[in-house]
Amino acid sequence: MTATIALVDDDRNILTSVSIALQTEGFTTRVYSDGEVALKAFAENPPDLAVLDIKMPRMDGLELLRRLRERSRLPVIFLTSKDDELDEALGLAMGADDYIAKPFSQRLLIARIRAILRRAEPAQPGEPGSADSAQPVLERGRLAMDPARHKVTWNGENVTLTVTEFLILETLASRPGIVKTRNQLMDAAYQDDIYVDDRTIDSHIKRLRRKFRQVDKDFDAIETLYGAGYRFADD
Repeated sequence: MTATIALVDDDRNILTSVSIALQTEGFTTRVYSDGEVALKAFAENPPDLAVLDIKMPRMDGLELLRRLRERSRLPVIFLTSKDDELDEALGLAMGADDYIAKPFSQRLLIARIRAILRRAEPAQPGEPGSADSAQPVLERGRLAMDPARHKVTWNGENVTLTVTEFLILETLASRPGIVKTRNQLMDAAYQDDIYVDDRTIDSHIKRLRRKFRQVDKDFDAIETLYGAGYRFADD
């Protein structure tokens, strides 16, 4: 069944170009340049996923997400500017599934959409995540990761991660003490032949550390091996 993606942005150039790219990949798209109009449309005919710009007149993306979360778990990706780290953190805390900074690669956006839709699909009997074959919770010391619920805790405190951050951390924590190169982390976090450079992985690691240090200022479980990569500490 074809997934329907809603695009909400006051930049009509972005709406047009992203809509065409998504349709080329087989998605159905709906476009909205106004948050209030989008909110009403979602109530009448919800899409499978929404891509929201944060900065919009009348009703911005954060307010639209807040109103959506009062009645829906619709998957949401935020589009942000590079200087909107506070808005990113707030949006994730409110229940956004991921964010992508402008200017962005359309291929990267499509890859993130596919990843989130896969996680949102109900598991079939016998598949990982189903009632008779649930994905096990990954526990490493004070870390607990529940892939089926996309939930992460440290010392029992919730840590809100994007899909990309979750996949990177899962790759590291699945084999503590083993060094993972940047290329290995790219392969784990980015599918569909998406190219990213080394600095992108470094930025995700920096964000991961910052998020964990918000709940534990002494967090040091993600170690850097200069010239080699990263590893999760083997306690």
